[in-house]
Amino acid sequence: MTMATKHDVLTAHLQTWLDAKKDRKRRAEVTRLICQSIQIHPKSVPRAFKRLQLRGKDVHVRSGRPTVYTSDVIAALLDIWEAGDRCCGELLHPMIREYVEIFRRDHEWNHVESATTKLLQMSERTVKRHVLALQKKYGTRRGISATKSSSLKAIIPIFKGPWKDVPPGNGQIDTVAHCGDSLLGDFVFTVNYTDAATYWMIPRAQWNKGQEATQRSLATIETKLPFAILGLHPDTGSEFINYHLKRWCDEKGIHLTRSEPGKKNDNMYVEERNGHVVRRYLGYLRYDAPEVVPAINELYETLELYLNHFKAVRRQVSKDRVGSKYVRKYEPRAKTPYTRVLEHATIAEAVKNRLREKHAGLNPMHLKQRIDTLILNIYKLQSAAREREVAKSESR
Repeated sequence: MTMATKHDVLTAHLQTWLDAKKDRKRRAEVTRLICQSIQIHPKSVPRAFKRLQLRGKDVHVRSGRPTVYTSDVIAALLDIWEAGDRCCGELLHPMIREYVEIFRRDHEWNHVESATTKLLQMSERTVKRHVLALQKKYGTRRGISATKSSSLKAIIPIFKGPWKDVPPGNGQIDTVAHCGDSLLGDFVFTVNYTDAATYWMIPRAQWNKGQEATQRSLATIETKLPFAILGLHPDTGSEFINYHLKRWCDEKGIHLTRSEPGKKNDNMYVEERNGHVVRRYLGYLRYDAPEVVPAINELYETLELYLNHFKAVRRQVSKDRVGSKYVRKYEPRAKTPYTRVLEHATIAEAVKNRLREKHAGLNPMHLKQRIDTLILNIYKLQSAAREREVAKSESR
């Protein structure tokens, strides 16, 4: 029963209560009726009627604490949340101040000063509470495994960590199959590189997952990384565990390790990015047109800037088993890969200065709008290719 219903019951019996002012027996009957109807204590009945008399007919009394973060503050938060690609509150909170400063710099902040002040004062818990309702409508979906082991795995050693203290340049790699519901035929793959120390991520699209195509994608990733590649850590897929890639790593002085078969947690950083990034932006559709590959790589060029400079990531610092459960602890404050690179002592200052210069000219809202446009273009290219295939089959 709601408070509004209880209010209606008391209002309906108020006149009866007033008419029985000197009739104790009648008032006792009204009290029993009210107690049975709205389940309150008998001593609360006279107090409830007294409050009802003192309250005006058109006055709405709101109980509880006053609202601090009003609709104008929430509107400002939602603009930040939209620019942050609707990420969770704990990852959005450390980026709010920087987003506001960038929007003010580019004259794109249209919220009053009082709302902005309250927004900047929001605690992480408050941000999470307001963002949580919007996140519930997004679900997850499992993909289809395209991994097949190779005999070369006997030569390449298994590495199971720890990853905590590895220097920048030691990255985990994996492929994501854009095959829809079937692995038959030719389609697009994404080679995904995620640095273990800084979470710096570079995805690259290619046609199928041949050995040479995968090596070319990794060579492109090597040129885009702000620091040198020291080690690569794939799973046991044949696109990585082959003599062609092993020879290339040996020539470059790159240490090649692999995960234990069936143990996704050995490749945890890149597996997480596969879902949070590749599947988030490209979904589970089938991309089986070669002309889509350049369009996806154009998307990844923009996505690389957006993710590494403006999407914060919270690292797990400990995982302890307590009874039958695991207790995980995370960093108190989420950080972007860009911030982690600037804070890392082993990265050269020249690299950091180049990143600072690039970061100074970026705007997360402009990047997000560009990403949305490129995704729409990819869908159009794939749809046009599918329509051509259908028309071609019908003409036979």
